[in-house]
Amino acid sequence: MATKFVLIGSGLAGGLLAAYLGRRGHNVDLYERRADPREGNIVGGRSINLALSTRGIYALEQLGIADEVLRHAIPMRGRMIHDKSGALHFSAYDRDPNKFINSIGRAALNTTVIEAAQRYPSVRVHFNHRCTDVDLDSATANLAPFGVAAAVSAANPQQQVTIHARGDAVIGVDGAFSAVRQSMQKKITGFEYDESYLAHGYKELTIPPAPDGSWRMEKEALHIWPRKSFMMIALPNPDGSFTCTLFWEFEGPRSFASIKTDDQIRHFFEEEFPDAVPLMRSLLDEFKTNPTGSLVTIRCAPWFYKDKIVLVGDAAHAVVPFYGQGMNAAFEDCVVLDKCLAEFPQDRQRAFAEYFARRKENTEALANLAVQNFIEMRDKTASKAFRAKKKLDHLLEGVLPGIYLPLYTMVTFTRIPYSAGARRARLQDRIVYAGLAVLLLLTAFAAIRLISR
Repeated sequence: MATKFVLIGSGLAGGLLAAYLGRRGHNVDLYERRADPREGNIVGGRSINLALSTRGIYALEQLGIADEVLRHAIPMRGRMIHDKSGALHFSAYDRDPNKFINSIGRAALNTTVIEAAQRYPSVRVHFNHRCTDVDLDSATANLAPFGVAAAVSAANPQQQVTIHARGDAVIGVDGAFSAVRQSMQKKITGFEYDESYLAHGYKELTIPPAPDGSWRMEKEALHIWPRKSFMMIALPNPDGSFTCTLFWEFEGPRSFASIKTDDQIRHFFEEEFPDAVPLMRSLLDEFKTNPTGSLVTIRCAPWFYKDKIVLVGDAAHAVVPFYGQGMNAAFEDCVVLDKCLAEFPQDRQRAFAEYFARRKENTEALANLAVQNFIEMRDKTASKAFRAKKKLDHLLEGVLPGIYLPLYTMVTFTRIPYSAGARRARLQDRIVYAGLAVLLLLTAFAAIRLISR
């Protein structure tokens, strides 16, 4: 007998999970607060670029849509570091040139996963409906009209305003500020919840294409302007543009709070990013009008309630974006949850509990890695020592194939669990640094003996 799932949130993971459930023959009603992205309803200024890598590609492959998605992608083969002087330093992500991450637009990917879900007749998608509350025990989501639907309801007050969507289970795939999780927080005794914010926010800006539609910088790279306490990055788009993101302190003598006037904005960018400014035609307008986003890490437990409610993606474990794994981890959630439901078809609570047990440790590890990588990107990527360490990583990977794997490779180009990758990287570092220390001691000892002769 097919299960009825009510999914809240038709973002990237919501659409993908609906497709997985539809493939199994389950009945799915997917509700989304925003309008249909296929109608061009994308809000500018917030995270329109994504980095798709091995874990996410694997999840798409299981539905047969990876090739379709990757047709819209641009390979990013490494980091292009921009010094203040304008000097460029390229650092490949992996010694294997066939290993790269993929820059892809949110709208194109969102459209693909929603259409993949709708290929299954048991999946129905409802836009312009905002979840206000969830009754946990009856697995009922209460939804109010939003956007266009709200306007229609206001014009026709005799129509029913609130929808009560009841299923066998409700799945919260509704992002970092999940309404489903908020209901769990209110109603589950002992529910653990923590949200932590960085002192930095982010603002998206644009480098438009050249007049002939070409890219004004190296196309197949993730560009980084590391400036110790802050940074800017840029990802390529298929139309020849780059989406830039400035990660900067909210408060302080040089921060989003203190730099306001046109002259202040212009002076800051010309001083810190002199090679980028001539390429950013709409810098002042975008800086003043695009929203400033916050960077939050969310941890909670448990992710499920009985056999009635479960959380997926950012609703369960939002992470900061500095490892490019938020979407990939959410897609991996979908793979694991689908597998657990298949393993325990007669015991949905056991399936939810297994999914939580298999994912919690790994998403905790990813959360820590993502914050650490922010420090690495803004503080260390410009240093010669960092570039030397990356070269050593690639050398050891070549000399010890299958034995030594750099942390970045394990996270980005394998499906090794995040927690296992982090532990293995720590062990490798201890062995490498101990070996280097021994080598230095032997070299010094040999030099002393040579001198003493």
